[in-house]
Amino acid sequence: MDIGERQNIRDEIGGIVELILNDYNNGRDVDKMDIFNQPDRDMVVDIVKKLMRVLYPGYYRDKIYRSYNDTNRVAVIIEDAIYNLQKQIAIAFRHVDEYENASDETLTCGARYITYEFFKKIPHIRALIDTDLQASFDGDPAAYSKEEIILSYPGLLATAINRMAHELYLLKVPLIPRIMTEYAHSKTGIDIHPGATIGKYFMIDHGTGIVVGETSIIGEHVKVYQGVTIGALSTRGGQALKGAKRHPTIEDNVTIYAGASILGGETVIGHDSVVGSNAFLTSSIAPGTKVSIKNQELQFNKGDSKDF
Repeated sequence: MDIGERQNIRDEIGGIVELILNDYNNGRDVDKMDIFNQPDRDMVVDIVKKLMRVLYPGYYRDKIYRSYNDTNRVAVIIEDAIYNLQKQIAIAFRHVDEYENASDETLTCGARYITYEFFKKIPHIRALIDTDLQASFDGDPAAYSKEEIILSYPGLLATAINRMAHELYLLKVPLIPRIMTEYAHSKTGIDIHPGATIGKYFMIDHGTGIVVGETSIIGEHVKVYQGVTIGALSTRGGQALKGAKRHPTIEDNVTIYAGASILGGETVIGHDSVVGSNAFLTSSIAPGTKVSIKNQELQFNKGDSKDF
């Protein structure tokens, strides 16, 4: 490559850099450049991984913290998670109107209080997850041990992360709960909004493609299969619908089979009901109802014909 060609490459790249930098001056949301005013997604994911070790102290190996004393090992992880979560919450508070002009001290104090309150909820979260584990074991004949479920089942992983994110959501922490559940979504294919209220003994079987919306209310002993949507009937109203009950209520002891869609904030699935595969519901059903789709007619062709 001669000198002239190198100069042409430098000029071309310099022009591209200038073009893109100038594009940042349009005052749009995508033009923000202050990365230190945004929570660090990678750090939030790292906190989630540490919290999973706190939830299951005997199941997730730690490559960083090593100790002959289990109590010391867990204590170090908890302190590390508290420190980093507090920092991320303080940054996230900048996105809340009431903290817009707050001092760093105010942000730090507020974040510290929220972080402590969240960690005090860990025993409650673990108690709920234990019921989910039991429901998953009792409801799946393919499960040979609870260890197998903890270490390999995507449904329990998504539920555990969601239960943590939900507590932060209740504490009105912005951004971070959604980052946590979208991390779970990316790992499992299960999309549960942190705002969803989920009762004890919740079981997700297989799980891929499940969607549970923000204002969903799910009772106890509910079992959900892959591809189920518990969603909004319509989102055409956009931001005007914020805060409204847009998603269904699922009462206790309900089973929802693969591919079913249950939509609408006024829709209530009565307790002890069964919703069959691929059903589409936009209105309430009474307790004890079994919903199924009439079998489609199957056609069988014999011989070598390839025509349908």
